[in-house]
Amino acid sequence: MSKTEREIREDIIQVGKLVYQKGWVAANDGNITVRLDQDRVLCTPTGTSKGMMSVDDLIICDMQGNKIEGRKERTSEIAMHLLIYSMRPDIKSVVHAHPPVATGFATAGKSLNLALLPEVIIGLGCVPLAEYGLPGTPALTDGMLPYIPKYDAILMANHGAVCYGADVFNAFFRMETVEHYARIALVAELLGGATVLPRVEVDKLYDSRTRYGVKARAGVEPGCPVSAEDLAGPAKAGKIEVTREELIGLVEEALRARGLA
Repeated sequence: MSKTEREIREDIIQVGKLVYQKGWVAANDGNITVRLDQDRVLCTPTGTSKGMMSVDDLIICDMQGNKIEGRKERTSEIAMHLLIYSMRPDIKSVVHAHPPVATGFATAGKSLNLALLPEVIIGLGCVPLAEYGLPGTPALTDGMLPYIPKYDAILMANHGAVCYGADVFNAFFRMETVEHYARIALVAELLGGATVLPRVEVDKLYDSRTRYGVKARAGVEPGCPVSAEDLAGPAKAGKIEVTREELIGLVEEALRARGLA
């Protein structure tokens, strides 16, 4: 059964509170939208904390970003949401926030692309990094264009993250997965580096999506996710590894050949 507009408004308010409580936004940061139909989008307003909204604060925009209903003003980043809706007819909700650890990766110029966690590989594939664009301008979305058709979560360089899905909770949970993944990746790096899964295991996880009922769009793309073989590269792939004893034996043999031993 489809939800009423009032119920969808209440869902957005609930997600806004969760995003705020989790510390993924500060002050009036972030924005949340839900596509009501082919012509209308329900949006969080600008200048309002996402943890302190009421259902009547939300506004309705058309697919060109014009406000058609509501007492407050629309976010300047509405174009990002509308672009995702236009490129992905399957998407019904978009959540944009600044989760600290994931945003830390984005400000360091690093995507979340290592094959570390089965749940992330199955659900998202990986989380690419879009180039920086000035917020509130068309440049904000330019770097996202190659990734929107293929991925359900994107890091935005020096900005934050955007996730989208079949409803507002689905989009929220994807954002939660992104931040959880980022925290684990950071801890692994601090402990000396993560153990990345080999390609054969990545392929098995992609193949298991049907079994788990997952309809993630991201397929096996070059470098997404990065497998152990990708990290090894041609140089390491051609490297010969020997034990300490074998190395000593090789050195002694070389010395004997030169009459030095």
